[in-house]
Amino acid sequence: MQFTKTILKRTLMSCLFILALFTTVSKFSGVEASGLMALTNQREISINLDAVDHLKKKTELMFKSLFNTKTPLLLANEAIAKENPLGVDTERYPKVEVVATGYTAGVESTGKTEAHPAYGITKSGVKVRRDLYSTIAADTSVFPIGSILFIPGYGYGVVADTGSAIKNKKIDLYYEEVKDVYEKWGKKKVEVYLIRKGNGSLTEQDLTELNEQESMQVFRQQMFPPKDT
Repeated sequence: MQFTKTILKRTLMSCLFILALFTTVSKFSGVEASGLMALTNQREISINLDAVDHLKKKTELMFKSLFNTKTPLLLANEAIAKENPLGVDTERYPKVEVVATGYTAGVESTGKTEAHPAYGITKSGVKVRRDLYSTIAADTSVFPIGSILFIPGYGYGVVADTGSAIKNKKIDLYYEEVKDVYEKWGKKKVEVYLIRKGNGSLTEQDLTELNEQESMQVFRQQMFPPKDT
């Protein structure tokens, strides 16, 4: 749906541009369309070279203003792409406004060190992961274990965990490192989309199958670009 709207907008802009260009040609050349046709039929066409040169300069300036700007025309689309790189049709799914925070498996979030036997293990029993489908925590009375949410700016999240502070319409998004929690997310009020409501259970196989879907692999590098070395 969003793609269709974008195509329609671009088509409309193109039509308006062509109309404006045609009007400009008529204005600067001093030749109306009807007059031009008449002259063409008579095989006598008079061209005002000064008007053509002026039009050329005007056109060059127009294109420079369009493409050499600090705020490109595609800025809005780029912003949408950044929030929704997976191209999810958000109009298809119910949305819920939540407060979303970030967490890690470390002691700063869970109180557990890597030596703890339950380090990185969620309430559902699966291990935390940041992937095309990442593990997230939620209030299971709102989003049961196994629920799949689309979170703009984060991606797909699968409810696998709970938390003492995660009550009502609050969710916690898993990140591998503390710096990512602060630099990439922090705390936000955001509208999330319920792709599928869970049945209360989630297994490692479920998560693996979701992340290994062939159709999803085209998004992997876009979601997780190589880190600069």
